[in-house]
Amino acid sequence: MITKEQVAADYQTIQDEICRALEQCDGRGKFEEELWEREGGGGGRTRILQNGNVIERGGVNFSAVYGQLPAAMKKALNVEQDEFFATGVSIVIHPNHPMVPIIHMNIRYFEMPGSDVKWFGGGIDLTPHYIIDEDARFFHQSLKSVCDQYHPDFYNRFKTWADDYFFIKHRNETRGIGGIFYDRLVADENINWDQIFEFSKSVGRTFAPVYTELVNQNRGKHFTEAQQQWQYQRRSRYAEFNLVYDAGTKFGLETNGRIESILMSLPPTAKWVYNYHPEPGSGEEKTLSLLKKGINWV
Repeated sequence: MITKEQVAADYQTIQDEICRALEQCDGRGKFEEELWEREGGGGGRTRILQNGNVIERGGVNFSAVYGQLPAAMKKALNVEQDEFFATGVSIVIHPNHPMVPIIHMNIRYFEMPGSDVKWFGGGIDLTPHYIIDEDARFFHQSLKSVCDQYHPDFYNRFKTWADDYFFIKHRNETRGIGGIFYDRLVADENINWDQIFEFSKSVGRTFAPVYTELVNQNRGKHFTEAQQQWQYQRRSRYAEFNLVYDAGTKFGLETNGRIESILMSLPPTAKWVYNYHPEPGSGEEKTLSLLKKGINWV
């Protein structure tokens, strides 16, 4: 039987693996670690890499927290008990190169000790500043390959979920090209707890090889100052989503999480351009035209 201690330990191992892979990929940057404790129970390891060769700011965070759920979170989660335990790894990478995409990943486990309430959640999604068709196909095919190992319906189901979740309603556009997203995943007649746990870890271990490939495919490309400015504008949309809609941000703030760790997902520099319209036929126009739900990349 899976225990919360086992989940937390394996997630810490995945955090270590990803940090080593990202340092190797970047070639210069090194992660700085902060250990923190949460008032009310638990804590975590925040790891930040800044001003690397490719990674302008990247966070790979682990947390395992427990205690009393605030009333607002009990209502949001539709649970009756007070005691909770939550652990996870959360990653956001903001590159300094406009042809290298932003990437986000999260794997998490939640339970209410002494009850039957427990589930896994997570996902991985890509936010290119410029959408490159080959990269999008590679990314989605990699995720589909992982999903297909565990359930034939996982990719289509979780890809649609990601399209719906990573949607900026006030802009009527998706945050990027999506990926997979799932929440409250529980055992049923088709998949048991051990398999769900293995799937969660497989999602986590997909991150490093996939992102390393995307970085290496694009890091050597020339870019202009105008393309850099477009990158900053696309970052502003990322910030809008995380501050307005992201469930993980809301959960962290509502449960008295560490503010620096919660908001590490925000880009170091972002710009808001008033009433922007791209040039017809430009890469910017193409990217905006593909920020919509339901695109089949595989």
